[in-house]
Amino acid sequence: MRTREDRIRDLGGLMLEMYRRDQFKQDLLVEQCLEVISIEERLREIDDLLEASASARRQGVGIRCTCGAPIVGGAHFCPNCGRPVGAEPVVACPNCGTAIPADAQFCANCGTPVPETARKDAAAQTDDGEQTMFQTEHSGDPWES
Repeated sequence: MRTREDRIRDLGGLMLEMYRRDQFKQDLLVEQCLEVISIEERLREIDDLLEASASARRQGVGIRCTCGAPIVGGAHFCPNCGRPVGAEPVVACPNCGTAIPADAQFCANCGTPVPETARKDAAAQTDDGEQTMFQTEHSGDPWES
């Protein structure tokens, strides 16, 4: 906005100086006017982007888990319920805990080989498409539900 105001002020000064000298250069005026118009168009684009962003924020548009929790960009799991995010199954590296694709054979972060059992467990899907991420060894516990 400040640049636009400066350019308009300069354009007025240029016009006044041309009038005083009685030497109008139309091509110079047109060039300066086109610069101001391009700045105004860019300002309109920025305003539209800001309005779209504010509108999306007001409507609550964003990626949400099936439990309703918002998903942060780049996350592989829901921070509320732990469900995997996205279509690609993801497992955690047994060494460093970094999220890696289920079909990866090595961790991209530390280079540790991913056990075949972890890849098979991650590839196993339940009927509703969710991955079984946490399985306890004591499945016969009567207090577990």
